[in-house]
Amino acid sequence: MEKSYIHISIQMTKSKGKPENLKPFTTDRDEPLTERLHLRITKTMKDEVQQKEDPPEFCRRAIQEALDKDKSS
Repeated sequence: MEKSYIHISIQMTKSKGKPENLKPFTTDRDEPLTERLHLRITKTMKDEVQQKEDPPEFCRRAIQEALDKDKSS
């Protein structure tokens, strides 16, 4: 059985490069993205998610929608 992983992360800039790239990361979100979640999925799911325009944001929305649905049940 082939194992598939989806990894959602935010890349930090390297210490070399343009000084304007070294400014602290800011976000307009209500809650900053500070945590990571690793999970196993099927190859089919991975292939479909990777075809999305913004795979990490797609996954965050899908998880949030499922959490909201559970709360309302």
